[in-house]
Amino acid sequence: MSEIIAVKELVEIYSDGTKAVDDISFNVKEGEFFGFLGPNGAGKSTTIKILTTLLRKTSDSVFVAGYDLDKEPGEIRKIIGVQSQETAVDGDLTGRENLALQGHFLGMPTQTIKKRTEELLKLLELENFADKRARNYSGGMKKRLDLATALIHQPKLIFLDEPTTGLDPQSRAAIWAYLERLNREEGITIFLTTQYMEEADRLCRQLSIIIVVSGSPRELKAQVGEDSIILSLEDCDKIKPQAKNVLNKIRGIGQIFDEGECLTVYAKNAGEIVADIVRAFDTNEIKLSSVSFSTPTLDDIFLRHTGRRIRPEELVKAPSRMLGARR
Repeated sequence: MSEIIAVKELVEIYSDGTKAVDDISFNVKEGEFFGFLGPNGAGKSTTIKILTTLLRKTSDSVFVAGYDLDKEPGEIRKIIGVQSQETAVDGDLTGRENLALQGHFLGMPTQTIKKRTEELLKLLELENFADKRARNYSGGMKKRLDLATALIHQPKLIFLDEPTTGLDPQSRAAIWAYLERLNREEGITIFLTTQYMEEADRLCRQLSIIIVVSGSPRELKAQVGEDSIILSLEDCDKIKPQAKNVLNKIRGIGQIFDEGECLTVYAKNAGEIVADIVRAFDTNEIKLSSVSFSTPTLDDIFLRHTGRRIRPEELVKAPSRMLGARR
């Protein structure tokens, strides 16, 4: 497959001196479902604005479908669709009118707009609501209509900036199903930013975690290669140093992190190691409140490469130190 996005050492510095994007490099193949991960504030949305020609980059090269971002932005806009974090449908218009309006903005022939509108209303299960004003749609329906407006001109490449944020689990699962179908049946390349690790794991065949590591979900999990064991200790802060000393003496334990409910430990045979941990802690009078273990997840990948997990408060605002050279 040929590359549809090629980004090399991308940098974006705002007028106040803030480095919003710091030396990002990645490639996306045509027909791929690509995930761009990281907490809010890490540069995901800024990168999308650059790739979709809405923001001029500070330095280095970006090519989209072979077009130079600096020299041919008009050609790029013809072949891309964009769905931003905020729903952009017009509440005073019906679903059908929203789609028609977007088609006219893009200079599409009237008959083509009508045909494509009916296709998308059916695909996104909005046929029964097509002539109702969008202000009366549920949150999930508005997201689906917003997605439809981004697809009206049959783009080769679509950018989705956290498309399921704020949706209930049922609506999120429905959006996932539509996106999988678009990628599989229509061959649309999808560039997805998300803060939900399970969303990226379900949908994406290739990932880039800002700006730590790239690969498929399976490849990245294989790099972890160990199960995670989460330990909750009574009086964690006081007993943690002693607990670490005990853990370091147990054969088979790999890295130890100050994460989870107190400590997170990695080991290849977690089921066996847990028993060793319980015995060692009992011998040293370290009281365990709880212990659990699981196979590698994308959250473990983030922890192993950054030394910490993405915390809930960081989903609101991430510090600039999240940005750095891609490995």
